[in-house]
Formats: sequence, structure tokens, C-alpha cells
Amino acid sequence: MDELTAAGIMDADLRASYLECKRLNSLHGKTYYLATLLLPPAKRPFVHALYGFARYADEIVDDLASILTEEEKANSLKEWGDGVLADIRSGKSKDHVGSALVDTVKRFNIPIAHIEAFLNSMKMDLTITEYHSYEDLCEYVYGSAAVIGLQMVAVLGTNSDTDIKEANIAAEKLGIAFQLANFIRDVGEDLDRGRIYLPITELQAHGVTREMLENRIVTPQIKSALKEQIRRVRVLKEESATGIKLLSADSRSCIEAASELYCGIVDEVEKIDYEIFTKRAKTSTLRRVKVALPAYLRARKSR
Repeated sequence: MDELTAAGIMDADLRASYLECKRLNSLHGKTYYLATLLLPPAKRPFVHALYGFARYADEIVDDLASILTEEEKANSLKEWGDGVLADIRSGKSKDHVGSALVDTVKRFNIPIAHIEAFLNSMKMDLTITEYHSYEDLCEYVYGSAAVIGLQMVAVLGTNSDTDIKEANIAAEKLGIAFQLANFIRDVGEDLDRGRIYLPITELQAHGVTREMLENRIVTPQIKSALKEQIRRVRVLKEESATGIKLLSADSRSCIEAASELYCGIVDEVEKIDYEIFTKRAKTSTLRRVKVALPAYLRARKSR
């Protein structure tokens, strides 16, 4: 039985939307996609829907930069985002990506506030180029990452209703850890877009200026600043571990693998001696196999 049928998704147009979300996940989120394969087939389409929505919004903000002006991007994001929110309120959509999201939100009673927070963070990307403090950055990462974790909890399920609150706290932390790992790896790419996501005050505490980053040479100061950010990722990962154990047994292995692989990006940054401007830190195929295979066996056993 295919995933969509297992999930009870039979309408042809809706199936097409879920398949488009799956395509976006497999194309742009290889680590997420690998982890998703550890889920029961009936849960996978809904995770694809959440990722597909996030990826499509990100595409409007970043990947269309060479085609659209800033004003055009803002208008496109607002028009599409407002349309999806209106569809969520009405409970139906004809959008090629949004219809899968609307169906997922309705099935799992996901608060529309989570979608609004995500769209707000995407809007922030159009006007804000740096964040003064970590507290300032937290407003952005709540919408860009933490709410994704909260949405996932609704789909993945928990051992009991009493576990939801603690699982949500862990999901927020893990989502933020994923996002921060991205920021550490992608400093150079973000500079190309005119942005710095590492908190300015924390960079300054290590003697790092924007000009130093734009020189794209890893200095002792930059290395020291990156080490601080890596420590934060590892703390958040560790703090989320107990919450992951509260997820339903058939979902747990997926998130454990995602945590290990995605937070593992910072391990790869260390392996390239922090040379983030000239090399791309990425998880090796061997490490993916070493993490995914035991997780797959655990997932099979849980079913």
C-alpha cells in the first residue's frame, strides 16, 4: 500500500499536492527526507506537507532573488501566505502546495497561529539583515523553526496526552537547534544574501565584526565565536532528548535520527576546522547510514 493510501488520502487533487510536497522534501531536505522514511507510511505524507509549505515559502524569499525585486518578493509572499491562511480558515484549498498543508492542519488541529508565526519570520527575512542579540534572534527562530517542531508533535503523537506539554518544549528546542546549526554552516551563503544570523553582540564579545565576516577568512576570533554557537546547539540537543522519548513509539526513531544527523552538522564544521567560507560542512553518507540503519531497525521493532 502506498503512503497516501495508507494515510487515507484518496482525492486525486489532494494526492497531487501531497506528492508535490514530497518532491520538495526529497529535493531540498535530504536529511529530513531520510528521517521521514523511518516513520510509518501513514504519517509520512503529513510531514511532507509541513516541509513542502515551509520550503515553498523559503523559495519565494530566497530562491527567486535573481528574478524578483524585494518589493515583488514581499508581495508574492504576502499574497501566497494570505491565500493559505484564508484556505486554512475555510478548510479547503486549490493551491498546489497549500492544499496538502490545509488538509494536514485540519486533520491534526494544528493552530493557525503556528502558520502565522512562520510566515512572519519569512517576512522578516525580507527586511532584517542582522539580529543584535540572541533574544532578538529568538523571535525569528520561533517562527522559522520552533513552530515547525510544534506542528510535528501534533502529527507524530505522544505516549499520552499528559506528555504533550513537555514534548512541545523539547520540539521547540530541537527545532531551534536545527536552525542554529544551519546558521553556523551557512554563514557565507547568508552573507551572499546580505544577512547575518549569528547574534551581533555575541560576535562582538569575541572581537568579530561584520567586516571580518565579509572578508571570508576564518580568524581566531571567528573560530572562537563559532565554538560558542556550536555549544548552544549541543545544549539544546541535549535538553530536547528527554522530550523525544515522550513521542509515540513509532515516531521516536525518526526524530532521534534527525536530531543526530542535523545537529551533527556542527561536528562537520569542527572536522573542516571551521573553514565555513571555503568548504561546506555536510554529513557524510557513511554517518547517515550508521545513524539511519539502527534507527530503521528500532522503527521496525516499534511497529
